[in-house]
Amino acid sequence: MRPSSSGRYLRKLVTGAAAVLLVSGVGLIGVSLASQKEAPQVPLSIDISDLAPEPVLGDSGGDGLGGYFNLQSAAERTASEAQLIATIGASAPPGMFPSRVITPTLPRSEPATLDIPAIDVHSVVQQVGQTADGALEVPAPGPHYDEAAWYRHSPTPGELGPSVLLGHIDSAANGPSVFFDLGKLVPGDRISVTRADDSVATFIVDKVARYSKNDFPTNLVYGDIDHAGLRILTCGGAFDNSTGHYLDNIVVFASLLDPSKG
Repeated sequence: MRPSSSGRYLRKLVTGAAAVLLVSGVGLIGVSLASQKEAPQVPLSIDISDLAPEPVLGDSGGDGLGGYFNLQSAAERTASEAQLIATIGASAPPGMFPSRVITPTLPRSEPATLDIPAIDVHSVVQQVGQTADGALEVPAPGPHYDEAAWYRHSPTPGELGPSVLLGHIDSAANGPSVFFDLGKLVPGDRISVTRADDSVATFIVDKVARYSKNDFPTNLVYGDIDHAGLRILTCGGAFDNSTGHYLDNIVVFASLLDPSKG
């Protein structure tokens, strides 16, 4: 994403009414199947040090990429983090600004379709943004409920940074949804995103993890990275009948495949 727009990406996640943003919105992605079959799960992740972002390669100021994911002042950020912590149990990303790109990236082009052969997923990719109160939109009930969605304020797949896709795990009415089997993915699996310019961005799964929504690693999932990455999110874990939500999120971390390495 162009620095002029990507610099606004994380700001959108931590300001104003965004206390109910991303992960709380993802918390809506799934309705208990009750007596129906259970979605595949991965072990709950507590120690996330093995997925720590690349070391910071430059300082956190300046122009150009230095503005990528730029946040508010310390005082503003503290207030925003308090809002996020109250909702998702994780602090907002502190802003890490890469000085180089370690893998090839692609020019901006919005995603059109998603293919994950290992779990038989082929989906049109719709776009979601934020609701009027700052919550993350999710695919609405209706004919497009079972489609994957791209968060339009994140980089497009193949651009520098973490492109964010999300989707439902199930519905009480229709059973398994687009990402019901997301927990089956393993490192090395391939994910292909066909883009509006007809190019295909192919990603390799680095890791699949499950995080409690009370201990969600916001920085790890949405924070700045020095390569073209992909994040795919859905619900996971046990279903809490008292709240109507799953307790965890499943997150797939993937990196753009260097075309020269096939």
